[in-house]
Amino acid sequence: MKKKIAIGVVLFLIIIYLISFFSYRATPKIAIIEIHGVISDFYSHIQNIESAESDDSIKAVVISVDSPGGTVGAAQEIYRAIERLRTKKPVVVSMGNVAASGGYYISAPASVIYANPGTITGSIGVIIQHMDLSRVLDKLGIKVENIKSGKNKDILYPNKSLSPEQKKLIEDTIKDVYDQFLEAIVRYRPITKDQLRPYADGRIFSGRQAKKIKLVDKLGNIQDAVNEARKLAGLEDRHVVIIKLGKRKNILEKLLNSDMNSIITPSGIYYMLSF
Repeated sequence: MKKKIAIGVVLFLIIIYLISFFSYRATPKIAIIEIHGVISDFYSHIQNIESAESDDSIKAVVISVDSPGGTVGAAQEIYRAIERLRTKKPVVVSMGNVAASGGYYISAPASVIYANPGTITGSIGVIIQHMDLSRVLDKLGIKVENIKSGKNKDILYPNKSLSPEQKKLIEDTIKDVYDQFLEAIVRYRPITKDQLRPYADGRIFSGRQAKKIKLVDKLGNIQDAVNEARKLAGLEDRHVVIIKLGKRKNILEKLLNSDMNSIITPSGIYYMLSF
């Protein structure tokens, strides 16, 4: 008898679980994805974006951006993922304290961009750093010789100065990536490249200033962005569930994903262009 009761209780709990599960799956959702900090590791962000794209119960996505920028490649990976997502469902960006440089870059393809009046944004530009330690090494009596396959293989190594020709090569690369930045913005913002260029000199803006020059659409906080996403998805009169996509990183993951201007590998030092 007791065994039958136990089995009955288990079956009842399973039924309740299944009802709750399918009810939850059927309830429309708005997903929040956080992209915070320096943009260098993009895999987890893209996984979250792809999860939001493939989940039919998620009807709209709010991306919370709080980033001063990061590496060009990572920002472009995230930009492209958001670009694909917006073809399937509304995407609203909510800018927090800072959404500058690469932080602005990844925000550009959103359906609607919200910023707080005091959000720091803009900083549209590209930078790469070269540290010339050749004189310091000379004073210390240290001579470092680069054995290379071509004259420009060590173009940004710190034990040598840049020649005028090498500086020109780097400037040409930066100009090309900078032009890509402008093109990425005007593709989705109501502003032309000629209108944008005077403001795209690395300067920063408050959210209120950015709205005046059409870099953002509306002023408001993340709740305003959620309400906007709800409206765009046609869910104003329906019960919705707000979920957050992502996972907590442990200390080791944070260290492994920390941003560096250069990465030292067995085959050399790779310097990264940064937004």
